[in-house]
Amino acid sequence: MRGNYGLTQDELADQLDVSRQTIISLEKERYNPSITLAFKLSRIFSCTIEDIFIYEED
Repeated sequence: MRGNYGLTQDELADQLDVSRQTIISLEKERYNPSITLAFKLSRIFSCTIEDIFIYEED
């Protein structure tokens, strides 16, 4: 999704006030974001949280 908006990992990290490593972990699905971070992402990408993240029960 980030690539569709022409953002680098560093640029997105700066907009979200997180590290580039956090962006990498999100993209590799190794990290579940806080609800605050999820809302920030949805605002940047003009979509819903559900459009970005898929919830799967264990």
